[in-house]
This record gives sequence, C-alpha cells and structure tokens, in this order.
Amino acid sequence: MKDIKWIFLLYAICAALSMMGIGVAIGESSIIGIVISIVFLMLFLGLGFKTKKKWREEGRL
Repeated sequence: MKDIKWIFLLYAICAALSMMGIGVAIGESSIIGIVISIVFLMLFLGLGFKTKKKWREEGRL
C-alpha cells in the first residue's frame, strides 16, 4: 500500500463538509449559506486538482 497523501485527505474532508453545508443551508432555507458553501466547495476541489497536477509534474505522485 502506498503512503497516504495527507493534504489530499484534508482537501477531500473539507470538500465533503462543504457539500454537507449545502444540504444544511437548503434545510435552513439560507441562500447566503448555500452560496458560501458552494464557493468553499469550488475552492477546495480546485485546490485539490491544482495540487495534484503540480505534484504529478514534479514527479511526486
């Protein structure tokens, strides 16, 4: 088994929490909460893919 890339685990957990935040905000009927959760979701997914591309180019993956 290969080593765990902890930064990617952190990004995945943060993205999952953002998805849960969207659900909670929908339940609360909070437009601001929905928008903020979507922004954080895009941020964490983007950071994860950007980091993966950078590491692949550096040969770290």
